[in-house]
Amino acid sequence: MAIEDIFGRELKIINLGLEGFAKDLEKQGVSVIHVDWKPPALGNEDLIELLDRLEPYKDKINEANDKAIRALLDAQPTIVGLRKAIEVIPDMDGRTFLHAGPPVEWDRMCGPMKGAIIGGLIYEGLAKDKDEAERIASSGKIKFSPCHHHDAVGPMAGVITPSMPVWIIEEESSGKRAYCTLNEGLGKVLRYGAFSPEVIDRLKWMEKTLAPALNEALKIRGRINLKTLIAQALQMGDECHNRNKAGTSLFIREIAPALVKAGLASEVVSSVLDFINSNDHFFLNLSMPACKCSLEAASGIRWSTLVIAMARNGTDFGIRISSMPDRWFTAPAPKVKGLYFPGYTDEDANPDIGDSAITETAGIGGFAMAAAPAIVRFVGGTVKDAFNFTLRMYEITLAENTSYLIPNLDFRGTPTGIDLLKVVERGITPNINTGIAHKNPGVGQVGAGLVEAPMKCFEDALKAFIEEHISKEG
Repeated sequence: MAIEDIFGRELKIINLGLEGFAKDLEKQGVSVIHVDWKPPALGNEDLIELLDRLEPYKDKINEANDKAIRALLDAQPTIVGLRKAIEVIPDMDGRTFLHAGPPVEWDRMCGPMKGAIIGGLIYEGLAKDKDEAERIASSGKIKFSPCHHHDAVGPMAGVITPSMPVWIIEEESSGKRAYCTLNEGLGKVLRYGAFSPEVIDRLKWMEKTLAPALNEALKIRGRINLKTLIAQALQMGDECHNRNKAGTSLFIREIAPALVKAGLASEVVSSVLDFINSNDHFFLNLSMPACKCSLEAASGIRWSTLVIAMARNGTDFGIRISSMPDRWFTAPAPKVKGLYFPGYTDEDANPDIGDSAITETAGIGGFAMAAAPAIVRFVGGTVKDAFNFTLRMYEITLAENTSYLIPNLDFRGTPTGIDLLKVVERGITPNINTGIAHKNPGVGQVGAGLVEAPMKCFEDALKAFIEEHISKEG
C-alpha cells in the first residue's frame, strides 16, 4: 500500500504502554486497540542480562522442558490406600512432625502452625495441654521437617504426626508416591491452627473409624484414578483447590457401594458417609497429593526450568525447580487479599500458608478459575476476574493441559507447567486462591482469598539456575 493511500481509509490507533491513553481516546469516540505490552523483566537490566546469558542454551532448555511437561501431562495419579504416617512416609519416626512449606523451626513458626503443632502433640498423647506442648516443641525433642521433604503435602499448617492416617497416592508410570492426611472440614480444625478438645476428638475418630472404613472399602473397590475424577470435577464447576464440591460428590459415588459391601457396622457406614457428605473440601486432600506425585514424575530433569512446587509455611513462601529439586528459593510470605468471616478483618489474618499451592503448580486451582466462576463468592472478585486469572496464566506456562479442560473456554486445556523463565521475562507471577488462617494459635480459619507468589523466589531461582548449569558447562 502506498503511503498516500492511507489517508483515504479509516485510521485506527494502536496504544502501547499506559492504558490510560487508550481509555482517554475511547471516551472521545476514537477507535483504539490497547496492547498490554511490557518490556522484558519489566525493564530490570540485571534480569535482562541474566536471561540473555541463557540464549545459547535455549535448545537444551526447551528439550528438557518438553520432557518434563510430557511427564506431568501423562501422569496418572491413583488412590492406593490409607496407612498410618509412620508406617509409609519416608524417614518418618515417632518424634518427627511434618509441616507445610519450606523448612522452619519453632522460633520462626507463625501462630497457626504453632497451634497445629500444639494440637499434634496433644493428639499423639505427648502433651496434656497447651503449656506442656509448647515446652516440648521448643525443647528440641521434636524434629520439624517440611512435608515436601517426605513426598507429602499438607493444606494450611500441613502438620502430619506419626499416628495420623494418610492417603497413599501413586503415579502409575513413574511409581512416585505422595501422601496427605484426610480433610477435617472447615471452621475449627487442626490445619488452621485450632487444637480444642473437639478438634482432637475429630482427629481420633478419623484415625479409629474413618480411615479404617475407607481402607476396607478400597480393598473392594480397588485403585481409583484421580486424574479422571479431577477432569470431571473441572467440568462440573470445581477448580479443585478452594472448590471441591463436585470432586467430593464424585468420590462418594466411587466409594459408597464398596463401603456398603465391606461388612462394616451400619452406624459406621452411616457416620463415614455423613462426614464426607457434610464436607465439601474432602476432595482437596486427594487433589493435592495427586498433583504432588504428578509433579514428582517431572522432577530432577537437568536444564528444565519447570516449577515443581510452590509452598508456604506462614512465614516464608518457597518454590522448587525441576532441575534443582532439592533447593528452596524463598521470600517472605505475602498477605492474602480476600473475604473474611463475620467478626474478622485483615488485622486478624496470618500471611499466606499451606502446601495447597501444589494444585496451581500442576495447572488447576487458581489456574483453572475460569472453570469455577462460583469460586469468586468464596475468595472475592468477579466472574470476569476468574476468567482473567486463568487467561493470564497461559502467558507463564509451558503447555495447555490435555486432560483438564475448561468448558467455559470452549474446552481449552488449563494452563499447565509454570516456566521459571517466562515468569521472570514477562513479570507475571502465579495466581493462587487460598484460605486465610487467624494469626494466633488456636483460632482457626477466618476467611479466603487470592494471593500472588513473590517475584523474588523466581529471580533467585534464575540466578541459581545460571550458576548451576552454565558454570558447570564451563
